[in-house]
Amino acid sequence: MTARTKADEDARAGASAPVPALDTDALIDDPGIRIIVCCGSGGVGKTTTAAALGVRAAERGRKAVVLTIDPARRLAQSMGIDSLDNVPRRVKGIEGSGELHAMMLDMKRTFDEIVEAHADAERARAILENPFYQSLSAGFAGTQEYMAMEKLGQLRARDEWDLIVVDTPPSRSALDFLDAPKRLGSFLDGKFIKLLMAPAKMGGRAGMKFLNVGMSMMTGTLGKLLGGQFLRDVQTFVAAMDTMFGGFRTRADATYKLLQAPGTAFLVVATPERDALREAAYFVERLGAEAMPLAGLVLNRVHDSDAARLSAGQALAAAEKLDAENLETGGIVDQAAGKAGLGEPADSPTAGHARATDPGPRPDSTAAVTTEELTAGLLRLHAERMQVVAREQDTRDRFTALHPEVAVTAVAALPGDVHDLSGLRAIGDRLATGSAPAGAA
Repeated sequence: MTARTKADEDARAGASAPVPALDTDALIDDPGIRIIVCCGSGGVGKTTTAAALGVRAAERGRKAVVLTIDPARRLAQSMGIDSLDNVPRRVKGIEGSGELHAMMLDMKRTFDEIVEAHADAERARAILENPFYQSLSAGFAGTQEYMAMEKLGQLRARDEWDLIVVDTPPSRSALDFLDAPKRLGSFLDGKFIKLLMAPAKMGGRAGMKFLNVGMSMMTGTLGKLLGGQFLRDVQTFVAAMDTMFGGFRTRADATYKLLQAPGTAFLVVATPERDALREAAYFVERLGAEAMPLAGLVLNRVHDSDAARLSAGQALAAAEKLDAENLETGGIVDQAAGKAGLGEPADSPTAGHARATDPGPRPDSTAAVTTEELTAGLLRLHAERMQVVAREQDTRDRFTALHPEVAVTAVAALPGDVHDLSGLRAIGDRLATGSAPAGAA
């Protein structure tokens, strides 16, 4: 038996095992939960899920803030805000005793705020105007993820909100937002200072060669600055930032511990597609390895049918039967009409049979379809829908068989895009009342 065959059999065997249902209302109502992190691959609805949780939490009495990374313009408008920026903005139209604020991460502005908060005015100005710093703050790989966690730490430290909902950066590369704080913190420690200072001390071509090797991790933006002026910028930057580097690592470690704390809950967001759930499985495993508190899986855009008792096979069989009856009836009518056209008496047995079986005027290319044709078409549409439902259920079963401990809620697909608070409320309702996969407890 191959490994793939065994995995498939294990998945089928575990498909009927009880799967815990995710209760999102209990999660957002719990005063001990202060941070909810929505993570997952790109395009699965993380931002909409985060916003819907924020709206529902506020309308259930929480004072919440939603930190989004890259929201669509329509999502900002759905919360009554024409544009989001690096400052939390009050969302109007919330029904209930709570409050909701929303903001969008400005990566560079957050980095600037760190400098301004941890350096005197003169040194801060020197850093902010330094070309090397400007490239680092705007284009260094991992900066967005680091700044998302930095902003989370800032919001939590203010203690102004009792619930922070975080929409993580769209990334398919594992959990970059977990890796980035440590990575950037290590990058900006004493060893990095020595690396940057070494080329300037060595000087000449040897120094430039060393620099090109040591700085290979930098983005293309920094490559444009290579040369003597670049080295002077590096020296100026290092001299100005010397007292701040240790703070990056300290805050990164503090944020990492905050994410592991009992007051934090992670929600992995996915759609019922093979690739998205494969990525979700990796997120679940990685969160477990990092001892991050996982609340469960939100399965977005799930399809279902109110006529699920009628299977795809039954619907197709019924449609084919209707087609056959329509074809047979049409043939009899055409035959009778042909004989009448040859002059057969109207009271002949064949003509009488034609009158008895003729359902009326035959539809032409411009007439409306018959009831039978419409019914057959609807049956085929239902069959297609049930095939989608079955495929999604099979994909979910495979995930839950591999991770039976993960609580799941399924959010039914909306017919259109979310464009106002009502749409976010509808998503919130479906999050709360959504069903787990078959066999859920």
